[in-house]
Amino acid sequence: MDLTEFRSFTDALAANLAADARVLGLVALGSMAEIDYAPDRWSDHDFFVVTKPGAQEALLADLSWLPHSDRLVYVAPEGKHGFRAIFDDGHLVEPVVLDSDELETMRIIRYRMLLDRADIGERVAALAARSAVESRSADDRVDIGMFLVNLAVGAGRYRRGERLSGQLFVKSYASEHLVRLLARYLTPEQPELMDTLAPSRRFELLFPAVAVELDEIENLPPVTGALRLLDLAERELAGRMPDFPARAFEAVRQRVLRAAVSDLAGPAATP
Repeated sequence: MDLTEFRSFTDALAANLAADARVLGLVALGSMAEIDYAPDRWSDHDFFVVTKPGAQEALLADLSWLPHSDRLVYVAPEGKHGFRAIFDDGHLVEPVVLDSDELETMRIIRYRMLLDRADIGERVAALAARSAVESRSADDRVDIGMFLVNLAVGAGRYRRGERLSGQLFVKSYASEHLVRLLARYLTPEQPELMDTLAPSRRFELLFPAVAVELDEIENLPPVTGALRLLDLAERELAGRMPDFPARAFEAVRQRVLRAAVSDLAGPAATP
């Protein structure tokens, strides 16, 4: 969709839901909110539909409130009240339909109220404030631990011959936790673009030099990439993070190096 089509879809969605007395609020999220940045041709429609208690199931069962619902080609459930839908032109929508009692269970950063019938906006503002505090108070130990463990597991699995699993552990699972740590401790060039719920979003605009390095590492073999990720993490975090676990880094480095040396000797059979 171009910007005009995207906004037309947004307007039609808001009008459809405003005509339904069961709906108390419509909250645009991400690029649909048009806060700090506008949607582009790759943007999806992400939003919350807030209903009267008990009405959410009926809206999930009948999606005629979606603009161009006759052009839907696939709908996949996500979680308790969310779904992802694909239109015949490839456009995506990712709504969550929940009643007002369930709103407090969600997390939110950028948003714009498009419909508010019951002071939903006040509750969403409080929810956004709480989500920001929770994001800033994330536990470094969890991300460091998952980063190191996923590198160790991934290098070992790749060396064993489980190539797909090894790739995922190093290049996806470990990298995700490293990106969270880097976003927490590095100074962004455009802080207004930061997404604390999904730190990999717009990472290239926030931390361009590190982003180039991470992109290069993603194209390396997993064992070599794991060593490079350890180097990058140690360089960027050791002097910034309190209680940086240097001994744990060295232990994992030695394990990955053993996998690298074994890799040079030839492939191993999967047990």
